[in-house]
Amino acid sequence: MKTQKQFLGAFGEDLVLQQYMDQGAALVARNISYSCGEIDLIVQLKSGTIVFVEVKTRRGCEFGAAESVDCRKMTRMRRTAGRWLEGRPYFPVRFDVVSVILDPHTGSPEITVYEDVEHGAR
Repeated sequence: MKTQKQFLGAFGEDLVLQQYMDQGAALVARNISYSCGEIDLIVQLKSGTIVFVEVKTRRGCEFGAAESVDCRKMTRMRRTAGRWLEGRPYFPVRFDVVSVILDPHTGSPEITVYEDVEHGAR
């Protein structure tokens, strides 16, 4: 049985996935997990770039969603991505962090995408 936190996370991931797909990306994998870590979404852009996406969903203005992705989390994401990429054809890769903040009164989402966080978010 899923916890409330898991439902919230899945809801945020669904919103983010739809946003990427609306921009022409295709879902490659979701919630992959290895002993070295996990990645919420893997999408492929029309350009061929593989994007590893960490989604952070919060209710209200709690501790910043994106700020919760620290150096240790990025290291785990890189290791997990490397593991997933083993034996696959070469594609350029990118790491995105997406913040989903739900208004505590209306439930309306505010989605902020930080692209290419490995090279300074854009």
